[in-house]
Amino acid sequence: MTAATGHLAVIDMQRVFAEPDSPWATPRFAEAAAGVRRLLPAFGERVTFTRFLAPGKPEGAWRAYYDQWPFALQPPDASLWRLTDEFADRARQFVDAPTFGKWTPELAERVASTGRLVLAGVSTDCCVLSTALAAADAGVEVLVVADACAGVDDDSHAKALHVMDLYRPLIRVITVAEAVGEPS
Repeated sequence: MTAATGHLAVIDMQRVFAEPDSPWATPRFAEAAAGVRRLLPAFGERVTFTRFLAPGKPEGAWRAYYDQWPFALQPPDASLWRLTDEFADRARQFVDAPTFGKWTPELAERVASTGRLVLAGVSTDCCVLSTALAAADAGVEVLVVADACAGVDDDSHAKALHVMDLYRPLIRVITVAEAVGEPS
């Protein structure tokens, strides 16, 4: 089975992570977006875009989190939560969640037919990592496409990839070329 026979989840390619003046800007967002663009044709309709959204009312430890990031307490239709323009028109299936991990029942149902989840997006060291670990715990084969992800900084990105790769064979870190079956 090639990676392109799995289901691609594009994690949180939203304005809040793309715009340089955002407190949550991901410095290499454009590089991750370039990788995602290369992946999309290989997966056709087997693509889900996710969005991180603030809860209506933070509960538990999330209260302290949003005390630190009050700018993010905006409704789901706020512009910061929208996918960037280049992906908004391409997104057919969505998963929205007020959690870092996007391994929701909806995503699990979409992945069930292939048993393989291919992850790309931002940020490697937060939402990608959280999604990968939860899916692996559920028994799904997870492929993380390193050059279609970006972290809060290069060091955090590299460390997160290293940690996920420690979970082999449940989680493997690959490249876009490997994911789409390009010759090396």
